[in-house]
Amino acid sequence: MKNQTNIPPLGASFEGNDVVFRIWAPDHDRAEVVLYDADAVTERVRLPMQAEPGGFFRARVGTSGPLASVLYKFGVGGTGPFPDPYSRSQPFGVHGPSEARRFFFAWSDKEFGGVSIDDLVIQEIHVGTATAEGTFEALIPHLSELRALGITAIELMPLASFPGRWNWGYDGVCLYAPQVSYGGPLGLMRLIDAAHAHGLAVLIDVVYNHLGPDGNYLRAYTRRYFTDRHQTPWGEGLNVDGEDARPVRELVARSAEMWIRDYHADGLRLDATHEIRDDGDPHILREIAERARRAGGGKRIVVIAEDERNDERLVRPVGKGGLGLDAVWADDFHHQMRRAFAGDKDGYFQDFSGSAADIARTLNEGWYYQGQTSPRTGKPRGTSPRSLELTGFVHCIQNHDQIGNRAFGDRLGESVSPAAFRAMSALLLLSPYVPLLFMGQEWNAKTRFQYFTDHNAELGRLVTEGRRKDFSAFTSFQGAEIPDPQAESTFLASKLSYEERDTPEHAGVRELYRELLHLRAEHPALRARERGAFEARAVGEDALVLTRRGGGTEVSVWVNVRGRLRQKLPEGLSSQLILATEEARFGGAGGEAVREGLAAGEVRLDGPAAAVLGSRSSV
Repeated sequence: MKNQTNIPPLGASFEGNDVVFRIWAPDHDRAEVVLYDADAVTERVRLPMQAEPGGFFRARVGTSGPLASVLYKFGVGGTGPFPDPYSRSQPFGVHGPSEARRFFFAWSDKEFGGVSIDDLVIQEIHVGTATAEGTFEALIPHLSELRALGITAIELMPLASFPGRWNWGYDGVCLYAPQVSYGGPLGLMRLIDAAHAHGLAVLIDVVYNHLGPDGNYLRAYTRRYFTDRHQTPWGEGLNVDGEDARPVRELVARSAEMWIRDYHADGLRLDATHEIRDDGDPHILREIAERARRAGGGKRIVVIAEDERNDERLVRPVGKGGLGLDAVWADDFHHQMRRAFAGDKDGYFQDFSGSAADIARTLNEGWYYQGQTSPRTGKPRGTSPRSLELTGFVHCIQNHDQIGNRAFGDRLGESVSPAAFRAMSALLLLSPYVPLLFMGQEWNAKTRFQYFTDHNAELGRLVTEGRRKDFSAFTSFQGAEIPDPQAESTFLASKLSYEERDTPEHAGVRELYRELLHLRAEHPALRARERGAFEARAVGEDALVLTRRGGGTEVSVWVNVRGRLRQKLPEGLSSQLILATEEARFGGAGGEAVREGLAAGEVRLDGPAAAVLGSRSSV
């Protein structure tokens, strides 16, 4: 069955007013569908399923009409019943009955064709902590503000149903059912339709490298979903390349199609693709991307990988032997910047110097490691990125991992000064790469984003103990009480506080982000996306300059990490100040030193700061 392509629809599908149930359970000789009353507890009837070739079982059930909702589970081989792994709705949680239901929604986004990757500015959002209500619909009032700021796409952290009331989403177990506490299928439809009305694309973070430990019933149907030939940090890998792999590949590929087709999403962010092991051809990542694009029906669809390998093959076009994804998270930029401005040196930060020269090199290339040996692992890492388009790299100065995987979930703003935060932001937003912001970054939010779960008591205890053990080896956290992931207070402490935005400390940062993003979108020099149209170089040990050219114009971004920069302005570069991050309107101490220096033909920056020079006439 490895090469079988005619896999029938699985789970529950509608044919007229009937529901057709189908499962794959090749290790069992019989199966049944169990229907429930509206209380989701009382069994109404058990109906035998008919065996079909290939290990499939099928049953057909009539309903009272097109608006009917049917609650069901499946029994296999005399065990169960279990929720449907292909369920589109889990209104009673991941352990409750699945729901077969048509979700009618009047879409109004026919004219929205997606966002060009050249224009992508992404804000990453965790639905449960982005608002007090923690729902899809509660996000809608904030969309106009994001678009006005200059954001062009929101990236929603994983939405697939997970156990408990709160979670990051990477413990999802139902790849087809949006989390009920967020608002379920209709809530997600309303959010995406509203986002499109504001001109915002929506990307969905999906997890196809593993399923969570609680509520994952795939093995109850058949162990053939997994293989011991591939190991991941979460155990056996999904069997996407062995005997009987086709149904497993369909489990993943149809999920990707569903988010695009049924929910009108504009793209996917694929979690930890370095842990998706596939020795076959075509690689499952290529198939995911191709199937997602076809599901878009001609709309622009973006598929982005999170991958630590710096592997250019991910983004290389299929015609040139690559996997054909659109972009990859390139975290080397974050690591260099954090090492430079915050001084982090534990863990993978050991591999980065944070020197101005190495930041410049990372900017020039897209990522830093291109095959050099990692001091931390003693192994080579990376490939040359020179053949890739600049839009193939997603850069950030913080994201959910880089905040939430710190012991206390503290944001960048707790480790660097406000001046350093502004300078780092200027370099991120005016580089030629795709910038990724984490929710609240645009005003340098103080609220932490901690690691939180709501597992059953036994699994929760193991998670808490494991979390605290993980950080016991870090010298900077020894003796500190790591927040309990299972505590409700840990989750509540991670909710954004919108009251911060308009206080003097934060309003200036938001204004800086608005100006930088509008400059990025409108200035010809900043719209150029060719490798020959920019250059970054170190200026001494603690400063660098990024020069961008396009449309007969140029912009130079001068960034000082520490100390005092006094640099004669190179001949040919404009001395006209567009903005300085230390201007009072951005919350800084004032930009007088920059202006005085430019009048004398010199760039002057004191302490962490950035200045943007060029012509405004073309903006």
